[in-house]
Amino acid sequence: MPEIMQRATAYKLRIGDITRGKPILDGEKFKYLELDNRQIVRASIVANIIERYEGQGEKKYLSFTIDDASGQIRLKIFGEDVEKYKEIAQGNTVVVVGLVRFYNNEVYIAPDLIRIQDPRYLLVRKLELEKDIPKEVKKEEFIEARDKIIEMIKKAEDMGGLETDKLVMELKFSPEIINKEIQKLLEEGLAYEPRPGKIRYLG
Repeated sequence: MPEIMQRATAYKLRIGDITRGKPILDGEKFKYLELDNRQIVRASIVANIIERYEGQGEKKYLSFTIDDASGQIRLKIFGEDVEKYKEIAQGNTVVVVGLVRFYNNEVYIAPDLIRIQDPRYLLVRKLELEKDIPKEVKKEEFIEARDKIIEMIKKAEDMGGLETDKLVMELKFSPEIINKEIQKLLEEGLAYEPRPGKIRYLG
């Protein structure tokens, strides 16, 4: 089984994609993450390291919290592999390839690879993922969705922002289109999240 997992496709994903996926279990054992009819075992992510923690004691342990503006997830490293990532620090932009794991109600990544990259690589990955937009979705629909989202979050400023769930429920566009446009606004600095699941306008 481990050999099969090692050979599995490493899907290029946003962290937000991973966190909305559904963990599929066989008894208590995690099998894969179900996401848009795909079975995700390995993932490739580009993100910024916002926290680094190294455990002390006999059992070597290292964790990184990474953020790509769509969400946050932890990378967990155990044993001798800890030495491989001693130079990785908070603030680095990294490419991560690793196994998706699920334990104690938390989805995390067990990395095969963490490589420091130029921060501009975040934009490169963003453009790569945008190529995966279904062809049947017209560009005009994304533009219209963006305008409606901006209009709604502007109106919600007096209330301290708007729940992203409300956008999904009230707008006629698909959740995929809405989430992609929210992501663009965050990356462009036109909006920010005062807390997960809530968005405010910066302009």
